Amino acid sequence: MGRRRVDRPEAPSYLPGGKIKAAVVHHTAGSNSYTCADAPAVVRGIHAYHVGQLGWKDIGYNFLIDKCGTIYEGRKGGVDRPVLGAHAYGFNSQTTGIAVFGTYTSIAPSQAVLTAVAKLAAWKLDQYGVSPAGTTSLTAGADGTDYFHKSWKLGAQLRLPAIHGHRDGYNTQCPGDQLYKKLPAIRDLASAATERAASPHT
Repeated sequence: MGRRRVDRPEAPSYLPGGKIKAAVVHHTAGSNSYTCADAPAVVRGIHAYHVGQLGWKDIGYNFLIDKCGTIYEGRKGGVDRPVLGAHAYGFNSQTTGIAVFGTYTSIAPSQAVLTAVAKLAAWKLDQYGVSPAGTTSLTAGADGTDYFHKSWKLGAQLRLPAIHGHRDGYNTQCPGDQLYKKLPAIRDLASAATERAASPHT
């Protein structure tokens, strides 16, 4: 099979059930030395890699966030729609993917990153009535193993936080130790954002 043209991606697909049940947090595992003015070029580079090298129809992540907290649309199809991404093997059909530019194995994410991830996840999950502080049941679309050596079979039901890291559903270091350990703080920020949005006094 030939590579898809970078300038002619296929049309987007949408979640078969039409509902996002969780947000999966990633890091792109690239350089942290970019400036925020460089971020659009980083997006174009990710697009070229995912489409031109991996042969995917578009960027795998649904959303991307730079270290200054700017949010970018990843896979096209409508930011307010349940677009099917290619970011969480076995769970793409039930989740949305949020990737932060850079590598966070030893470098801590900025507060701007945490706030942006939280606000985006809160907004996206709220569309489907999912609490960012809660857990969700995901059906495994393939056999799998997570970073913590827990394994499951196709069709298994996994109980995961509504906002979780890629390593919770796949054997990878992503989103890096430093970003992963901030997920509780992101959930708290997301819950606060959801409560503010629901309050008639805000």
